[in-house]
Amino acid sequence: MTVLLVMAKSPVAGLVKTRLCPPATPADAARIAAAALLDTMAAVRDTAGVEPVLALAGRLADADVSAATAAELAAATGGWRVLAQRGAGLADRLANAHADVAAAYPERQVLQIGMDTPQLTPARLASAVDLLTDAGAVLGPAADGGWWALGLRDPRDADVLRTVPMSTPDTGHRTWLALRGRGLAPARLPALRDVDEWPDAVAVARRVPDSRFARQVAAVWRARPAMAAEADR
Repeated sequence: MTVLLVMAKSPVAGLVKTRLCPPATPADAARIAAAALLDTMAAVRDTAGVEPVLALAGRLADADVSAATAAELAAATGGWRVLAQRGAGLADRLANAHADVAAAYPERQVLQIGMDTPQLTPARLASAVDLLTDAGAVLGPAADGGWWALGLRDPRDADVLRTVPMSTPDTGHRTWLALRGRGLAPARLPALRDVDEWPDAVAVARRVPDSRFARQVAAVWRARPAMAAEADR
């Protein structure tokens, strides 16, 4: 069985999705992040034959969300193993999360995603798992030059991420080169747009109009339509 590892931050205002501000406020950004996380976890939950694991920075109990959303988040983690992220930077946190999964689930392959692609579906995740099983490694490029998914037959190979600069326009290419340097030949997953800035949020929301994520993005449009329109240009 494949471990499906979700890297996430607790949706705390001022600490998550800050590049959505403006037009979003820090509180708006926290609600959008919570919606993205819930949509992502729902897609994982509905993917057959995977073991769900959440690697979390912060505590969900500290989330700046409504009582109803807090209850949803608590319920969504039922049946999940929740690991605390550790490490000073993103590269170390990613590598450590894979190492922690390797220790907890020996001999399991791992497909790792984040909470920035709420448009993911169970079908797309299942296809990625199948490709990982065949190829031994997969990498899903993101539109901004990063990547949205990394799959490894041996999650200990994620140690190569420690040498890769994160959140740069060539992070995806550098990750591919690092994996090749490890002797792997990662298969390419379809490219996706992840949510970093406001235009990303609008574009992704349009692809999944019935999602929690889209409803939270729409709430910002309704509250601050002039600012949102300006930020989207």
